Amino acid sequence: MHFLINGKSFDFELDARVSLLDLFREHMGLTGTKKGCNQGACGACTVLVDGERINACLALAIQYQDRPIITVEGLSQTNHLHPLQQAFIEHDGFQCGYCTPGQLCSAVGMADEIKRGVPSAITTDLAAETIGLNHDELRERMSGNLCRCGAYNGIAEAIAETFAKEKA
Repeated sequence: MHFLINGKSFDFELDARVSLLDLFREHMGLTGTKKGCNQGACGACTVLVDGERINACLALAIQYQDRPIITVEGLSQTNHLHPLQQAFIEHDGFQCGYCTPGQLCSAVGMADEIKRGVPSAITTDLAAETIGLNHDELRERMSGNLCRCGAYNGIAEAIAETFAKEKA
């Protein structure tokens, strides 16, 4: 099987039942993506495929051959942190850090959804040219990512600041 992960090409011989999450963690040593609930309910395993966020624990690796995949290790392609990673530090958007990789990938995917005009369950004007990232919209869009430590305020502040800067 051939994969495009974090901008690099990889070939593996895998059982067709291997999850994308297990490919990262057990076959590649990419342990940033976390195995939380292993049922798609917590978001700790969120990664980006073709720029869209998915739960890697629910995805069979075989389904994602030859598609660009970004894990938390690939968010920044430079020697510097991704702006959102830096904002998490500045806003104390993590405590134990277990959910942080999934939160980061999910927020990057969420920002792209907003740029493309993809509505959420609470978007009021479905025909709007732009969607604002207000308090409620942000929390709705990030609701699939749980934080057991309760660092939600710092997480929301980091996301809001980062993507407000992008619009400017």
